[in-house]
Amino acid sequence: MKAMIFAAGLGTRLRPLTDTMPKALVPVCGNPLLFHVITKLKTAGYTELVVNVHHFAGQIREYLATHDFGLPISISDETEELLETGGGIAHAKDLILPTEEPFLIHNVDILSNLDIPWFRTQTRPEALSTLLVSERETSRYLLFDGEMRLVGWTNVTTGEVRSPYPDLNPDHYHKLAFSGIHSISPAIFDAFETAGFTGRFPIMDFYIQECANYPIYGVAAPNLRLLDVGKVDSLSQAEELLASL
Repeated sequence: MKAMIFAAGLGTRLRPLTDTMPKALVPVCGNPLLFHVITKLKTAGYTELVVNVHHFAGQIREYLATHDFGLPISISDETEELLETGGGIAHAKDLILPTEEPFLIHNVDILSNLDIPWFRTQTRPEALSTLLVSERETSRYLLFDGEMRLVGWTNVTTGEVRSPYPDLNPDHYHKLAFSGIHSISPAIFDAFETAGFTGRFPIMDFYIQECANYPIYGVAAPNLRLLDVGKVDSLSQAEELLASL
């Protein structure tokens, strides 16, 4: 099984730490965020990993070269241009394929108690993508119908709605927050090409534009504890979360 770790981001919210190191190598409980995600994925049964790099890419390369995790880890190099989430997946196509089963995407700054093998069992055979979502307070929500199929997106602060379905009323749908973890069918590479998504683009732009054409579902894990280690003041919370798991 294959998984990709998004580790290319600039980590601007973690400055000044990320003025001298990539977000992936920011330490929590004595080890980098990247260590914790790799370990979690290996424990969950993933046998091949891809890590994308951009900001301080050389530091991540050196870390992976000097630490043996007991499974092959490939580098998807974005040093010339940061391709965002969708472009990063498309760029890593040759490292992810061939595979006949869904591959996992996991942000490097996400720590959680998610039972990843359980999450895999929630992937419907027809799904192009399955998104881990949760009920948490935010301004931006994904919208799902009664079958938990994605129908759009809304910003509840501004009232903005994005959806391929005209005149969609967000109040008629489940509002759930995306977690940064998703399971994706290898068919997505053909879907990118068919929909004309190339170069640099956020994966959420593709999901929202194409959710009427492709089955994209959400899954809410029971009793999920999840932390986005996005700011310096969240590091103490990250320490507490890892200590409790």
